[in-house]
Amino acid sequence: MAELLHSTTSHFTSINLRTVSVILSTPTTLPTYLSPPSSPRRFSLYTPLSKPSFHRRRNLSIRAFDSPPEEAQSDVAASAPPVKAETESNGNGSASSGKRGGGDYPSGEFEFEPPGAWRSFVVKLRMLVALPWQRVRKGSVLNMKLRGQISDQLKSRFSSGLSLPQLCENFIKAAYDPRISGIYLHIEPLNCGWGKVEEIRRHILDFKKSGKFIVGYAPACGEKEYYLGCACEELYAPPSAYFALYGLNVQASFLGGVLEKVGIEPQVERIGKYKSAGDQLARKNISEENREMLTALLDNIYGNWLDKVSSAKGKKREDVESFINEGIYEIERLKEDGWITDIKYDDEVKKQKYSRVRKWTLGLSGGKDQIAVIRASGSISRVRSPLSSPSSGIVAEQFIEKIQSVRDLKRYKAVIIRIDSPGGDALASDLMWREIRLLAASKPVIASMGDVAASGGYYMAMAAGAIVSENLTLTGSIGVVTGKFNLGKLYERIGFNKDIISRGKYSELTAADQRPF
Repeated sequence: MAELLHSTTSHFTSINLRTVSVILSTPTTLPTYLSPPSSPRRFSLYTPLSKPSFHRRRNLSIRAFDSPPEEAQSDVAASAPPVKAETESNGNGSASSGKRGGGDYPSGEFEFEPPGAWRSFVVKLRMLVALPWQRVRKGSVLNMKLRGQISDQLKSRFSSGLSLPQLCENFIKAAYDPRISGIYLHIEPLNCGWGKVEEIRRHILDFKKSGKFIVGYAPACGEKEYYLGCACEELYAPPSAYFALYGLNVQASFLGGVLEKVGIEPQVERIGKYKSAGDQLARKNISEENREMLTALLDNIYGNWLDKVSSAKGKKREDVESFINEGIYEIERLKEDGWITDIKYDDEVKKQKYSRVRKWTLGLSGGKDQIAVIRASGSISRVRSPLSSPSSGIVAEQFIEKIQSVRDLKRYKAVIIRIDSPGGDALASDLMWREIRLLAASKPVIASMGDVAASGGYYMAMAAGAIVSENLTLTGSIGVVTGKFNLGKLYERIGFNKDIISRGKYSELTAADQRPF
């Protein structure tokens, strides 16, 4: 969470780096809805609190855009899972809404609807005509492995591991697939944010509503892994398992003293006292504002972890915290005290390529009307660098092309902008905000936040008609920052000199790297 400016030159102008504000805590496990204002500066918080008074349902197909429009034409349209569209009562018998201009929000809660006789018949027919690699034996157990980075971008069939969209889709398909009797979830150490972990956990709980079993296996388990594992009906670990539930921490490193010793003076200018981007370079220790921000985030995530784990294991919150602070994680004791189900090796479940099963086969695809999903992951830049890879961050000019393509196609009745970004270039963020704003004028647009939607990522979301975040999404916009390195003392020590001939009062503002601003 600590700030880090990546720069190989003496002048850094990264405006909206990873900065976050806290809106993590909600009284329910449902997604949080933010009602965007008319300008990208302020927001209000709306969370469904009570049971709905009515529901309506309409099947739509979802089409994902993770590549330039010309490549996206080969994507297979997928369907939206059955979700009950609900409204919230304000306590006076009337429905309330956080939507700009009125209207009602769905609760976001998944409701499993057992298929009727006709739908079951159609599904069986489709299974008979499915291609060989899309066939699954009846009574099969779906084996999924979670490990390392979990990308928010769709992966090709040649990529290793499953992306977050593929994982979530597999949970939904498996819930409705009559050939699948349950899920075996192999959980390895994860290297993703808490927003993605929260979303996967929610899908585990949604899958359990189908009445099918889900079993977890964790050979190496930390806080994120156990957060998922404890949501399963059963959790197993091998005799030699590594369990390290030490608690959570956040670290902030500072290079100010190091740069001072070599004669480099970072010049950092900011707007917003909580804007800590640049502190790592300019300061020797943490500021009170940065400490306050990181402490608030840490308390929120840790408190959520204690609450969810205690609820899942049927224990008191104080007991869970005592367990963490005791620091003894002998595998036999974990079993005796009910933290895991049993001690077993992972050699019992047959692996399958279940991601190749189409939703159409299971009767989950919609009709002609489609919802476009445009994914925006990584740092924001305006144009692609010659050295950058196709999957490196959000490139505004390409993102805008996708927006314009979707806006012009009538078959897309609504759009979801999926944002997982710490921010980046301010100009690029504004240009994308404008295009999303134009899109929202022609059809419904919803912003969905992943691990982080901060600064420029948050700015983009402000153009949508509605915003949905996870309980543990890091989001907000707390200022801007720019700066450069003053290399004057370094040049003196190494005997280097630079003379500049210029015209114009401010022509040396960034060119003169041997002087401060």
